[in-house]
Amino acid sequence: MRLRNVKDADEILEKSIYVIGDPKSFRGKWADVFSNDNPIFLEIGMGKGDFIKGMAEAHPDWNFIGVEKYESVLVRGVQKLDKLNLPNVRVIAVDAIDLSEYFDREIEGIYLNFSDPWPKKRHHKRRLTYVDFLEVYDRVFCGDARIIMKTDNDSLFESTLVSLNNYGYTFDKVILDLWNHEEMFNVKTEYEIKFSNKGFKIKYIEASKKK
Repeated sequence: MRLRNVKDADEILEKSIYVIGDPKSFRGKWADVFSNDNPIFLEIGMGKGDFIKGMAEAHPDWNFIGVEKYESVLVRGVQKLDKLNLPNVRVIAVDAIDLSEYFDREIEGIYLNFSDPWPKKRHHKRRLTYVDFLEVYDRVFCGDARIIMKTDNDSLFESTLVSLNNYGYTFDKVILDLWNHEEMFNVKTEYEIKFSNKGFKIKYIEASKKK
């Protein structure tokens, strides 16, 4: 996809210390990228980077990799990260369906924040919690599978519950209105704040599956 509306976008991505330009070369060796053996979490669809930034700051002993399919989206988040010093963050531009080409049982958990709901029925196979993606995730988790998801979309929320249940996941938390669940630690995204302020309830799922 062509980079839009960001001046010198190619140069920004090329020069950023956060961008891994050849992620396949680190398959099985991501601990070397971070120079530690701390757990690694993926955020698939990192958008403008608010969540991964907040999580990295809150959990300096965890490593985070932001995943975006298109560089034109990734560059927005990279611009924010480049102003910070977060040694436990890296980002890659890859398609989630290909994650097993880049990771070999190295991932502790996967965050899915406000993923595209693909509302048309013929597109439901593109949802990031469809069985095809769950099979891919199985090949990147280092131990038990763990998926944490936030969405404002009722259809995606409901289909995710069905898909995860059918695939053998257990639900550790299911929250229908996250912002009114005060005891939950929650790093908010720009999208989340915008739509919650419009009256949309934020749904939340934590699910796990034994190895």
